[in-house]
This record gives sequence, structure tokens and C-alpha cells, in this order.
Amino acid sequence: MKYLIRFNKSRGMPGRGTLEHVWRVFEETGKERLFKHFKLNVESFSEKEKNSEDWNVVCYGVLTIDRESSTAIINK
Repeated sequence: MKYLIRFNKSRGMPGRGTLEHVWRVFEETGKERLFKHFKLNVESFSEKEKNSEDWNVVCYGVLTIDRESSTAIINK
């Protein structure tokens, strides 16, 4: 699955996680998840969002979630 990772500029606002939830992870299905940390065990690259000034870290793999530390882990 393809994942896009972006800094959460609206963190701390209602429905946008705490101030510590600094990462937005988007699945290719459109689902968004908020995390405090992420770890990539796959190759990654940058990509500019269409019609925006936002940039993403992009990678392909399988997402595992460590709920205790609020970490998105993406493996092959």
C-alpha cells in the first residue's frame, strides 16, 4: 500500500490530535491517521501535493501501529 506522511499543522485543534500528534499518515484508500512518531523500514521519497504547497514523505509497505507509543511503523 502507498502511504503519504505529512506534518500536522493543525495539531492540538479539536479532532486533530494533541500537540504531540505531529504526523498525518494517509493510506492510498484516503484514510488518515494521526501519530506522534513514525518509523520507515522501507525506501521513501518526497512528493509535492498537487495544487498545494504541501510536501509529503511517500513510501510503499505495510503499516503496523504501536498504540502505546503512538508510532506508525511501515515495513516491507
